[in-house]
Amino acid sequence: MPGPKNLDPSSSPRALLGAELRVARERAGLTQAELAERLFVSGSFIGQLEAGTRRMHLDVARQIDEILRTDGFFARNCEAAAKSKYPDHSAAAAEAEALAKTIREYAPLIIPGLLQTEAYARAVFRAYQPTATEDVIDELVRNRLERAALLGDPTTPVFWCVLDEAILRRSGDDPSILAEALRHIASLIRSHRIVVQVLPFSAGFHAGLLGSLKLMSFEDAPPLAYVQGMGTGQLFDDPSTVAQHTLTYDLLMANALSPRESLALIESVAEDFEHDQLA
Repeated sequence: MPGPKNLDPSSSPRALLGAELRVARERAGLTQAELAERLFVSGSFIGQLEAGTRRMHLDVARQIDEILRTDGFFARNCEAAAKSKYPDHSAAAAEAEALAKTIREYAPLIIPGLLQTEAYARAVFRAYQPTATEDVIDELVRNRLERAALLGDPTTPVFWCVLDEAILRRSGDDPSILAEALRHIASLIRSHRIVVQVLPFSAGFHAGLLGSLKLMSFEDAPPLAYVQGMGTGQLFDDPSTVAQHTLTYDLLMANALSPRESLALIESVAEDFEHDQLA
């Protein structure tokens, strides 16, 4: 029987590589758990590789080729599948969210990327990289807006986020940028595209003090949890770890304002910043 064809890097290479992995594994008569045992990884990790929600690294690809006797196919093609326009620390999460059925996110410092406007994204990237050329900033903004286009679908993914009140108050040098960004969020809420809750200052100490959190679920793969710090990010698939982060998110929701109260606060703060501009 002929082996799998080399992948076309221009057509969702990670998803294609995952599909070929499933074919090769089943041809070898192995379950996901059995292949995982030979690779010393979890069964859920194999499921995520096959679903295209996880990146296949070269060392894993070589082991897969050896176990499944695929004559170097996966090692040859994983380089194309690993290419990303996102920073290394966040690439896996950014690409996984494009396949997610539901996304739940806690944001403590800035508006989540999927909700950012062009002006807000530009201001954030410029703050991160004050000496970068305009071409670099333009590319970062373009990639960010391409990600945000994910919400152009009227139903998928379901997006629910908890915003720390600090996000609503950090305006920078131009308050109109934040006002526009908050109006954009309010518009998405009013069009029933997203659900947003604000975690108010009055909540005091809370479960999310250590940083941002993103939870993603998928149609045909186990859920993932992503936590991010300054220039770092970790993607977790271990069920107990995902469950722990899910509890953290549930606690944050419990301490946040209701969606209706949150919308009222978002629009009120936007109006305040708009009035500041006119004063």
